[in-house]
Amino acid sequence: MGSKQLTSCTISSRHCACFEQLTNAEQKRVEENTAIVKYKKGELICKQGAMASQILYIESGLAKVFLDNGNDTLVLKVIPPGNLLGLTSIGSENSTFQYSALAYVDSVVKQIEISCFKEMLHTNPKFASEVIEILISNTVQINGRFFCLTHKQSYGRLADILLCLADRIFYSQDFLLPLSRKELAELSGISAETVVRMLKKVNDEGLIATEGKNLRILDYHKLKIISEMG
Repeated sequence: MGSKQLTSCTISSRHCACFEQLTNAEQKRVEENTAIVKYKKGELICKQGAMASQILYIESGLAKVFLDNGNDTLVLKVIPPGNLLGLTSIGSENSTFQYSALAYVDSVVKQIEISCFKEMLHTNPKFASEVIEILISNTVQINGRFFCLTHKQSYGRLADILLCLADRIFYSQDFLLPLSRKELAELSGISAETVVRMLKKVNDEGLIATEGKNLRILDYHKLKIISEMG
């Protein structure tokens, strides 16, 4: 069996199913320890280094997860609806958020008390098993992304992001792009000027069509080849 194609895509492909493993009583307990918060585009959802008193579930919207040293930022992944933030804080040695998260678009987030979340981990093996699977999936994705960012050319990285938006966010090859050229550059690890130039190139070659914020993939197969070849 061939190895899985690595991608620099930042977007999580695994939908959280851990809450489906809870009993009715456990689901009620989680609901009693959950607050629902709305975030406007550009608002900080959690801050790297802050005490993590909740596990965050993205109900709707889109969140950027990144590391920040005060001068530079590195995007780790993008979180679509149905995914969790803060799982790195459930261990006994990590009581703070290990990264920051920002709302890319208007988003709704469920804040679950971390003590309640940990209680479910201890009392429900199926719930704990699903959370482990999520952590493994996150690790595999981030490892693949870092490999591609250091080995793929800019063209391949941008193709990765466009395909990921189509396949994992909009489930369509015709969508309204919620990200600016600067944000696309940030995700791809290239300059905004390069993104603008490459988008024009793939548009001129007939691979995509853009009109304002609307983007349509015209030649998915060729874009996939560019992604795989890097």
